[in-house]
Amino acid sequence: MLKLYVQDFLRYRYLLYNLISRDFKLKYRRSVLGVAWSVLNPLMMCAVMFVIFNTLMAGMRGEGIENFAVYLVIGQLLFNFFRESTTMAMSSVMNNAMLLRKVYIPKYIFPLQKICFGLVNCLFSFIALIIVMLITRAPLHPTILLGLYPLLTLAVFSLGIGMVLSALAVFFRDVIHLWEVFTTILMWFSAIFYTPEQFGNALLEGLIALNPLYQYITAFRDTVMYGQLLSGAQILICAAWALVMLALGLLVFKKTQDKFVLYM
Repeated sequence: MLKLYVQDFLRYRYLLYNLISRDFKLKYRRSVLGVAWSVLNPLMMCAVMFVIFNTLMAGMRGEGIENFAVYLVIGQLLFNFFRESTTMAMSSVMNNAMLLRKVYIPKYIFPLQKICFGLVNCLFSFIALIIVMLITRAPLHPTILLGLYPLLTLAVFSLGIGMVLSALAVFFRDVIHLWEVFTTILMWFSAIFYTPEQFGNALLEGLIALNPLYQYITAFRDTVMYGQLLSGAQILICAAWALVMLALGLLVFKKTQDKFVLYM
């Protein structure tokens, strides 16, 4: 099954490139600043959240964090990448129903396209992270390049979830609304603006540790913010979550894709 998906990917890679390019043109069409919004949006959101959690809700922010702004923007960027890419992937098959009825295209291309588009957009957004690090005089560690590992495994993890959601959304439209609620809850369990240790509750810390997004965000912070090498446990956890979700996504997609045309 995996070999077939790889062959299809190589065959339709130019289509994938054109679809991603189309998404960029549509997103920034008639926008004066264009792609610059990929940098300005996380900067402005970081500024707003920094003011809220550093002043108005100071008790909820992570205590003992040396550079709270960098800590915050890393969590925000990675979580937003996951939420936006999976949300786009969820509707990708339904939004291309007319095209799928006219020509043969591997249906998984559409959720894959949305994840790739989200990843490219996220890479542009990392300029905002560099700006925040420069403003706050955070050190640029040599291990910053190792941050690609948690980012890319998060992309594979998101692809698996995106494929599951895109298949379910064809049959159950309620999934679209439920996912929005679920990601809102998930955000509060991803330690974006706090450290789990500050609660002093072993049970709560354990629940947060079970959240795969927390593992990806923590691994990225360790390499980029703290200059640490990834531990063996972090490498295995990031890879395991990514591979398990990708396998689940491929399985669900394969079992349901032949019935898509009956429900779209």
